[in-house]
Amino acid sequence: MANALLIQVLNGLVYGGLLFIVSVGLVLIFGLRRVVNFAHGSLFMIGAYVGFSIATVAGFWAGVLGAAVVLAVAGALLDVSVFRPLRRQDPIATVLVTFGLLLILEDLAHTVWGKETHSLPLPEMLAGSVDILGQPFPTYRLLVIAVAAAVGVGLALWLRFSRVGLFVRASSIDPVTTAVQGVNTDRVSALVVAVGTGLAGLSGTIAAPLLALSPSMGGSILIESFIVVVVGGLGSFSGALIAALAIGQIHNLGIIYVPWAATMVPFLLMVAVLVWRPTGFAGSHV
Repeated sequence: MANALLIQVLNGLVYGGLLFIVSVGLVLIFGLRRVVNFAHGSLFMIGAYVGFSIATVAGFWAGVLGAAVVLAVAGALLDVSVFRPLRRQDPIATVLVTFGLLLILEDLAHTVWGKETHSLPLPEMLAGSVDILGQPFPTYRLLVIAVAAAVGVGLALWLRFSRVGLFVRASSIDPVTTAVQGVNTDRVSALVVAVGTGLAGLSGTIAAPLLALSPSMGGSILIESFIVVVVGGLGSFSGALIAALAIGQIHNLGIIYVPWAATMVPFLLMVAVLVWRPTGFAGSHV
């Protein structure tokens, strides 16, 4: 019984890790641009399709790298063409524009890849399983946990110890004063949006062997990513990590033990946080 519970906890870490990679992109973008990006789930979906297309030609790892790069470039263009021109407009304008972009990207996926579902095969070296306390566990799922951990550590080191990371943290707190000090905040913001959307592309491709690829696949991950961002704290990197891991466990254990309430509990958690701690678990800064 304990061994089976451990396997379910590991599955929760897999889902929580994917949620973290997606939601930390939202956190970074909101931290600098103060933009609630409703197109983020569709960027995750496009990343999965781009990775699938590249992987069928050049292999799985090329697909992962290619999706991250393509989506990062798309994110930089998105910042220049959408977020920057709308930064002085009413925030609802940006929400409506990103929601429209969501619909456009879904139509693009319908046009390019069709309405039928696709699947990305596991890389051969990761197609087996490992024995954990007498229970088999897919090797690829351990890779997902490792990638999420690497993303978390990499971002933490980048934000805390690099010069650009210092600019990112300063801009998230006071962009005007940071700009007065000579920092090109527009360039920093474009870089951060590129990193955020690149992570969406990375997570989409990493998730592709576990999910059926369809133009609507970004909807559910977007909703739960927003829950992670709200529960963890808008703009909080550490809060997103805590919330993603918690919601990953709630999602997985809930489906196993209380399936009738599994989809409801994360929303109840979000409501409770908004009522009793509106700034989230860890406040509001990167």
